[in-house]
Amino acid sequence: MAFFSRLDLQEGLQTLSVLQWIPVYIFLGAIPILLIPYFLLFSKFWSLAVLSLTWLAYDWNTHSQGGRRSAWVRNWTLWKYFQNYFPIKLVKTHDLSPKHNYIIANHPHGVLSLGVFINFATEATGIARIFPSITPFVGTLEGIFWIPIVREYVMSMGVCPVSRSALKYLLTQKGSGNAVVVVVGGATEALLCRPGTSTLFLKQRKGFVKLALKTGAYLVPSYSFGENEVFNQETFPEGTWLRFFQKTLQDTVKKILGLNFCTFHGRGFTRGSWGFLPFNRPITTVVGEPLPIPKIERPNQKTVDKYHALYISALRKLFDQHKVEYGLPETQELTII
Repeated sequence: MAFFSRLDLQEGLQTLSVLQWIPVYIFLGAIPILLIPYFLLFSKFWSLAVLSLTWLAYDWNTHSQGGRRSAWVRNWTLWKYFQNYFPIKLVKTHDLSPKHNYIIANHPHGVLSLGVFINFATEATGIARIFPSITPFVGTLEGIFWIPIVREYVMSMGVCPVSRSALKYLLTQKGSGNAVVVVVGGATEALLCRPGTSTLFLKQRKGFVKLALKTGAYLVPSYSFGENEVFNQETFPEGTWLRFFQKTLQDTVKKILGLNFCTFHGRGFTRGSWGFLPFNRPITTVVGEPLPIPKIERPNQKTVDKYHALYISALRKLFDQHKVEYGLPETQELTII
């Protein structure tokens, strides 16, 4: 009985560890909750709002210049529970020399990019041990840094805006041994993620290659096997009222917030129930071989296309070498659109 009680406690703690992060990612990053401090100005909490907004204005550039990472926050036991919920694993295929800077491009986006978060924004899987002397930064939407307190939370984990200026600063102004992690497909790719699929939105995504050329940062392909398996995404049949509502909501969110809205679900508080927690399915992020990139201040389109093609080739190779080991059939192909 005591054994089962310990198991129930462990699973409960794992569930709570994931539950605390879901609102940060979905709601704080996807709805105009950033207006709350402004609403508080007209309430009895106006002094708190003034202090928060004053600090935000004073500290405005910090999140775009490396932030304030905290080894203590990155090593919280909370993240180990989060990791073991799935579980999540980080696999190295080649060393990353601290003499260079890197852009680690990750695929697929999935619904919430959980593999990228745990592997690179925390120490739950031991990235400091696996890639010694490499400092990872995870790029995300800049809007989350407009929210007092929340910005401090995400900055402490090494999360930064995915803006060109912020990434360029990290790759040119902080010495060597830095790795910015970018989920290249973005929210557009999130709409493509479904269990059993491996479709990437990558053909027209060349900005990360251009940034690598401008900064001389090496490109590193990485693939999170299992990322598409942890949520089910629904697309309702055309002509139904559910599809009309879904498309109207997606178009509205896209127009107002510039985001693609996924209609997804997972499990509830207990296994087998329905809800918005991810399913307990393994995610393994495999980091591939660095692709050396020359530093060219003004790369032309032909050069960008050349290294984009080389990157896709390296990504396909990584996918094919590891797909069977991490749960995909030998016949599964990587589809790039």
